[in-house]
Amino acid sequence: MDKLTEIMNWKAQEIAERIRPVADHELAAFAQEAPIRGSFLQALKAPPRLAVISEIKRRSPSAGQIKDLGPSIEQADTYLAAGGDCLSILTDNKYFGGELNDLSSVTEKFKAQKNGIPCLRKDFMIHPVQVLEAAQAGASAILIIVRALTDQQMTALRKAADLAGLDSLYEIHSEHELERAVAQDAKIIGVNNRDLAKFTTDLAFSERLIPQFPEHVVAVSESGIWNKEDAARVRACGAKAILVGEALMKAPDTAQLMADFHNA
Repeated sequence: MDKLTEIMNWKAQEIAERIRPVADHELAAFAQEAPIRGSFLQALKAPPRLAVISEIKRRSPSAGQIKDLGPSIEQADTYLAAGGDCLSILTDNKYFGGELNDLSSVTEKFKAQKNGIPCLRKDFMIHPVQVLEAAQAGASAILIIVRALTDQQMTALRKAADLAGLDSLYEIHSEHELERAVAQDAKIIGVNNRDLAKFTTDLAFSERLIPQFPEHVVAVSESGIWNKEDAARVRACGAKAILVGEALMKAPDTAQLMADFHNA
C-alpha cells in the first residue's frame, strides 16, 4: 500500500462519524462571507511576480518533525510580515500534526484585524462535510487530490466548495490526472512534485506538466522548492505560484527567502 492510499484510508475512518448529508443552504450561507475571507484565486492571479502560498506545516511523513511550532497564528504572522500571498494550513493531525483550530485561529485573527489573507484548508478531502468545516473555519479554498478521488467525489467536493464561495486547488502528478482536473473545469491546478506513492521529489514533474495546462488555468508548483533557483526553474515552465512549506518553516530569514521566491 502506498502512503497516499494509507492516508486516505485513515481519513475515511477518521471522518466516518462526522459524515452526514450536507444541504445546499448550509454551504450557501457562507458564500456571503467570501469577500471577507478573500479570494484565493485572485490572490494568486494578481501579483505580476511569482506568488507564494506559504504553508504552516508542523511535520510530515517524509520529513518527520519540521518545527516545534506554538500557536499557528505566530507562523502566520511571520508569513504575513514577509509578504506571503496566501496561506496553506495543514489540518490533518495523524500525519501532519495539524488541527482545524490551526486554521480557524488564523482566519479569526485576520478577520478581526481586517487584513485577511486567503487560506487553503490543506487536508485529505473526501466528503462535502469537510468543505462545510473548512467554510466554518474561515478557509478561502480547499484541496482536491485528483489521484485519491473518483470523478464523482471530486464533483461533489467542487459543488460544495462553489456553493460556499470557496476556491478549489486541484492537485495532480500525471497527464491523466491533469485531464481529469481539466474535465472538472479546474481554475487552479497544482503539480505536486512529490510522488505521494514513493515520497520522492523532482521538479521535472512541473516542467513536464505545467506547459500542458490550458491557458486560463492558474498553475501552481508544489513541493521540492527550497531556494530562488528552484523557484526560477518552475516559473520558467509557467508556474504562476509556488506552494512552499518545509523551506519556509525552517528558514533562518523568512523575509529574505520570501523575497527570493517573489523575485525568481
